[in-house]
Amino acid sequence: MTQTIRIEVDAAGIALLTIDVPGRSMNVVSDEMHREFAAAVDRIKTDAAISGAIITSGKKAFLAGADLRKMLVVAERAKAAPAKQLLQEHSSFSQLLRRLETCGKPVVAAINGTALGGGFEICLACHARIAADAPGSQIGLPEVKVGLLPGAGGTQRVPRMVGIAAAMPLLLEGRSLSPQDAKQLGLVDAVVPPQELIGACRDWLRKSPSAVQSWDRPDFRMPGFVGLKSDEAASFFMAATASLQKKNWRNFPAPQAILRAVYGGTQVPIDAGLAIESRQFVRLLRDPVTAATIRTMFVNKQAADKLEARPASVPQSAVRSVGILGAGMMGQAIAYCAAVAGIDVVLLDRSEEYAASGKDYSRRLLQTAKRDAAESAQILDRILPTADYAKLARCDLVIEAVFEARDIKADVTRRAEATMPRTAIFASNTSTLPITGLAATFSRPQDFIGLHFFSPVDRMPLVEVILGKQTQDATLARTLDFVKQIRKTPIVVRDSRGFYTSRCFAVFPREGMTLLQEGVEPALIENAARMAGMPVGPLSVADEVSIELIYKVREQEKADLGAAYRPDPADATIDRFAVELGRIGRKANKGFYDYPPQDRKRLWPGLRDLYPPAAQQPSLQEVQKRIMYRQALEAARCLEDGVIAKPADGDLGAILGWGFSAQTGGPFSMIDAIGVGEFCTECDRLAASYGPRFTVPPGLRAMAAAGRRFHPPA
Repeated sequence: MTQTIRIEVDAAGIALLTIDVPGRSMNVVSDEMHREFAAAVDRIKTDAAISGAIITSGKKAFLAGADLRKMLVVAERAKAAPAKQLLQEHSSFSQLLRRLETCGKPVVAAINGTALGGGFEICLACHARIAADAPGSQIGLPEVKVGLLPGAGGTQRVPRMVGIAAAMPLLLEGRSLSPQDAKQLGLVDAVVPPQELIGACRDWLRKSPSAVQSWDRPDFRMPGFVGLKSDEAASFFMAATASLQKKNWRNFPAPQAILRAVYGGTQVPIDAGLAIESRQFVRLLRDPVTAATIRTMFVNKQAADKLEARPASVPQSAVRSVGILGAGMMGQAIAYCAAVAGIDVVLLDRSEEYAASGKDYSRRLLQTAKRDAAESAQILDRILPTADYAKLARCDLVIEAVFEARDIKADVTRRAEATMPRTAIFASNTSTLPITGLAATFSRPQDFIGLHFFSPVDRMPLVEVILGKQTQDATLARTLDFVKQIRKTPIVVRDSRGFYTSRCFAVFPREGMTLLQEGVEPALIENAARMAGMPVGPLSVADEVSIELIYKVREQEKADLGAAYRPDPADATIDRFAVELGRIGRKANKGFYDYPPQDRKRLWPGLRDLYPPAAQQPSLQEVQKRIMYRQALEAARCLEDGVIAKPADGDLGAILGWGFSAQTGGPFSMIDAIGVGEFCTECDRLAASYGPRFTVPPGLRAMAAAGRRFHPPA
């Protein structure tokens, strides 16, 4: 018996290989598993007593793929490693799977649960795939989501099974399929009840199936079209290339590498195709985007989802009933997420009619999602619309989600406290107002916390959890348990004006407005931001969040800070649009853009009259630096001010919260990639040219002098 793979051979000569990596809740392709799997493949091939083999898992899932924590280390070191050495190292698993499918004996994958990435590539190299009809099982190749490509044959075998056109969405988008959907597509041969899985695999082997893959036969023809041998194929690849350009401006190398691997690999025999795939995989390993993506979107996100910041001394808890004050845009969406998670919701507004209107939001979402009628009814039954504060008497948590005004928040807080249990937590869904000040109206400030959700709540994954000065550990722990309950990713931040995400996000539209004031073409501003990886331009995002809201938040800040308020160059434009012109954004169908009823939005032609374009326009790179560096500087200031505890939180919050360019890995990863010293030098130049908002904070300058970085090398 080996440590990670058990091999049992029955009287009929069928070998059952069970993968069970010790110390792991899910199997991964570790070095040890790789070595033992290689030995198992050699035994299948050479042992005369073995007539065929079944590969399955000893865990609930089949296999999740590579160990991405180890892959991060590999990607960090790959930047300086010789390409030839990397190619040799990282093509070895692909070559092992090639030996498996050419071993001369039939092999079937018994997919007992989720099979993703390298786990599914093992299945693809088998001569048949039979999956258990296990609830929640997912099958697919999600590598593109962490900046990689399937490097063990996925880009070559999937197109050869189902055709290039059908394969590309799986590869380029990292889609996962249920076992039934995988069968319908042709990636799985059969789906059976879990208890019949191994028996079905044995039955398949007893029929003396062929041990030759279809692509190894002389008469093999690619499903659909092949390479550039048809006009249809040429059109497909041209359209795919254009689509990638439109979607991500070529900021992400992984989709491009996948397209190259499929394009080149499907025009040649499988062995040459696998070699092409391996070369593209190594190119990705050496690209800094890959390490940044793995670090932030897998390692750091996984740590946040596992509640790394949760005080360990506090027992686990669950919210059974949540009260939500305000059935407007945010409150109604929070209610939906809680109800879907199985939590009873008291949705309270100034009248039962308003509250019922908020419940209708959940009804519309459920209809759009086309959920089962019975399930939808259960979810809706969990939401109680009311105007009666007494209904909060059994709530474990109450979330205030009313207008961003202190007096309104104070009023509903006092009224809620009068009826809610003294054991319940009170949370404010504020995006800018300091939590400590809001907690002053609550008699138990130790049980008061901030929960900053992002719109639209049902789609945005992040929740910013804000600690007031008196918030206790038990309150933080229970709140994080709730965030996990509703399947959101939390970051924990300290109290301050704007906290982390709102404070950093605010400078994005403001820098766009400042550029506009200086006579930079609006189209250049917007496209520069999008080409740098921002989802939308700064003028567009100002319209979306409402210039009126930006104005009101600024006015509140001026009132609170008094003489300490620091004017921003964009203040004049905010005043002009929000007050003088009444062009407050999308909700009024006019802002920096016009919103024709039956047409796409377009930049308002009047911008050229208000801000005549300068004769000499800045370069694309200069505009991008101003937009991106200003956000990164504000993030660095937040770290120095203690608003966030560590760069990992800052990177994750930036990407998931306000849409900071994902290919950078976040602002701290971006500064590391540029080099802290080079970043500071460039900021000094920007400060000299455009003003003190680009001034380097002292801690960052000290890092540069010491040659340190935010994320130490692996």
